[in-house]
Amino acid sequence: MSEEISYTAAHDELQDIVLEMENSQISIDELESRIKRAAVLLKICKDKLFKTEKEVQDVLKEIKDYSV
Repeated sequence: MSEEISYTAAHDELQDIVLEMENSQISIDELESRIKRAAVLLKICKDKLFKTEKEVQDVLKEIKDYSV
C-alpha cells in the first residue's frame, strides 16, 4: 500500500535527504535507510506526476471534444 503524502511533502523530504547527503550529514549507519526512504519518495513523486499528467491530458481532450 502506498503511503499517503502530498507531492510537495514528498519532494521537500527528498530535498532534505539530498542536502544531508551533499553536506555529509548522514552517517554510514543511517545511509541505507535514508536511501531506501529516498527511493520511496521518488516513487511517490513519479506516480503523482504521471497521474496528474494523465488527468490533464484527459481534461484537455474533453475540452477539445466540446469545442468541435
